[in-house]
Amino acid sequence: MPHSVSPEASPVDDTQLPQTSAQPLESVVKEEPTSPTEDVPMSDAPSPSEAAKTKVNLEDLFDDEDSDEEFSSSVPQVKAEKTPEQEPIKIKASSGFADPDAMRAFYQRLFPFRYLFQWLNHSPSPTNDFMHREFAFTLQNDAYLRYQSFPTSDLLRKQAVQMISSRFEIGPVYSTNPRERKSLRKASAFRPVAKELVFDIDMTDYDDIRTCCTGANICLSCWTFITMAIKVVDVALREDFGFKHILWVYSGRRGAHAWVCDKRAREMDDQRRRAVASYLELVKGGAQGGKKVNPKRPLHPHLDRSLDILRSHFQTSILLEQDPWAGERSTHLLDLLPDPTLRAALSKKWDSAPSRPSSSKWADIDALASSGALSSLNPTTLKEAKQDIVLEYTYPRLDAEVSKKLNHLLKSPFCVHPGTGRVCVPIDTRKVEEFDPLGVPTVTQLLGEIDEWDRENGGEEGGDGSQKKVPDWEKTSMKPYVEFFRLFVAGLLKEERGGVKREREEGDPMEF
Repeated sequence: MPHSVSPEASPVDDTQLPQTSAQPLESVVKEEPTSPTEDVPMSDAPSPSEAAKTKVNLEDLFDDEDSDEEFSSSVPQVKAEKTPEQEPIKIKASSGFADPDAMRAFYQRLFPFRYLFQWLNHSPSPTNDFMHREFAFTLQNDAYLRYQSFPTSDLLRKQAVQMISSRFEIGPVYSTNPRERKSLRKASAFRPVAKELVFDIDMTDYDDIRTCCTGANICLSCWTFITMAIKVVDVALREDFGFKHILWVYSGRRGAHAWVCDKRAREMDDQRRRAVASYLELVKGGAQGGKKVNPKRPLHPHLDRSLDILRSHFQTSILLEQDPWAGERSTHLLDLLPDPTLRAALSKKWDSAPSRPSSSKWADIDALASSGALSSLNPTTLKEAKQDIVLEYTYPRLDAEVSKKLNHLLKSPFCVHPGTGRVCVPIDTRKVEEFDPLGVPTVTQLLGEIDEWDRENGGEEGGDGSQKKVPDWEKTSMKPYVEFFRLFVAGLLKEERGGVKREREEGDPMEF
């Protein structure tokens, strides 16, 4: 992809990354490609044709501890013997979130692979939506493995545990199994055919207007920029495009990702994805100086609606908390005003009161305009300029390139951010203003909560003394996030099944 890659979104350009395949961890760490386009040998990677020889049963896809009534199997369960790899990993109190044992324990005991499979597979039974899906792993030594694919979620889980990946990313569904791409006679036969429409909002894109933090640092004050973006983008996707199944996920540090999961969105080609991204793109220009918002008049209904959502945030989060025009920064506000006489009068007033807060400076514009002292001022032009200023300081700043390409990879929900240790949890848009990124659980916190729950409840038994096994995620503060994800996936699967039923009822003229 021609754009630069941020730490929050992985690269997808094959010329920038070695194409690798699943193999023992030792060989991955030791062997390095001699050129960016050279592939690591795939001799240790099981081919889909070999996997096809082994019958895959639905009841084998998940561990018993992950079962639930909603998608349970009617086939009698056979309890398998635990292997050394399956034994719970004990974490020392001094372990950090980057500790390999902590990461291995997280993927082994906490990551909701069952629901991730249902989400990507769109059916309780295995389909190509999952089996032809690309996964990419970032290992502890920063080695990057692309074009991984798995016939079952259990094999995905085993690779994540074995490789102790610092995170893994989700790519598109391909026309054939990604592991077999080299065996095709024509390279054009290997192409992406479906993927969720995704959006990436990163706090660093707000560095020219936020005053509390910079770079990777965030606080509750500047997190409001992400809150505003989620509210505007979510309502636009639902009301203007008719999408229903939109999953918002905290990136683990300073941003948020949106996954539009409707079938219609997944099947969009690059041209349609670019159109949606362009529809939502408004703030343009460099980090310093210049007018970044230039919408056509009259305003599009989407922008009118966005202004209604953002005005209250502008008054509180921007004017009061960020105070964006304090001191010399007021020159940028003057540059955004259309009338030179107005600018000169305001500059004189503010120079005499250098500590005047931004909220007062904003009020000064209307006070001076309504005084009648500026005969050259056009009220309509001033109103439009003020609308543009509100939009510049509140409207979503999207990494549009992430949304435009079908083959872009994006970090999986529930991964652990390697820089903070926080889990990439879903965000409930019904309570988006209550979401606290600094309060999201970390991997070491969660592992400690498991130990505390076991001490208080007699180990693996239920609290009432029963022998029913409680999944480890239910013992921790990750429980509400996993339950939210489970309900989201259930709603998506319900609609997918309904769509299949409607297609059958309508009939296919080619069917007998």
